[in-house]
Amino acid sequence: MEDLLEILEELHADVDFENCETLIDSAILDSFDIVTLIAEVDSVFDVAIPAEEIIPENFNSAKALYSLIQRLDEE
Repeated sequence: MEDLLEILEELHADVDFENCETLIDSAILDSFDIVTLIAEVDSVFDVAIPAEEIIPENFNSAKALYSLIQRLDEE
């Protein structure tokens, strides 16, 4: 989780990613941020996020995104 938080903080240092659960709903993350996140997750975690998993529910919080990474890593 620490690696993911570092990636997120590089995008927006002013956001409390540990507690925010509306990253998409509140427009904190935009489409460019999502593309950057997907590339960084692939690089750092060696997990490819398929197109069908690019939905708001998976990116609304760091916890949701980390759960997605763990689930994809197990597949």
